[in-house]
Amino acid sequence: MTIARIGIVTISDRASRGEYEDKGGPAIFEWIDKALASAWEPVARVIPDERALIESTLIELAGTEGCCLIVTTGSTGPAPRDIAPEATGAVCEKMLPGFGESMRAVSLDAVPTAILSRQTAGIRGKSLIINLPGKPAAIAQCLAAVFPAVPYCIDLIGGDALETNPAVCKAFRPASAQ
Repeated sequence: MTIARIGIVTISDRASRGEYEDKGGPAIFEWIDKALASAWEPVARVIPDERALIESTLIELAGTEGCCLIVTTGSTGPAPRDIAPEATGAVCEKMLPGFGESMRAVSLDAVPTAILSRQTAGIRGKSLIINLPGKPAAIAQCLAAVFPAVPYCIDLIGGDALETNPAVCKAFRPASAQ
């Protein structure tokens, strides 16, 4: 039985210096742990908003660590140091703008400032990288919106198979893929 590796990256200057409790990474872990029925293990990182470090971390998690899914939290807003989408775009072969569109659409039901968020997703090798906002409530909301497509996307790029707990999240795979 293969144990899928999933990267969880908190991008925060203050959390990386220990000045602020990382709530985003644990929120991602908790949501994914409930949503997945298949075996998985987290590969967690807490790093500052430094583009070169974000890029090298994503490259390491996709390559050396073999993560089929990498989920980041933070650094997706319009502030000058919010650079996760640029770093993600720089290391991905393909971008998947539908993820960001879906996350913003669901977030707009909760707060009008969701339009300022720049979440995105892309593919590096056999890894799907998804940028999430930093607030735990927004993390859960955004994961619930896009995760039904995640297992099939990872199937298509040759990553480890992920099976979901249908009581939390029902993965969609076309009949032709089953």
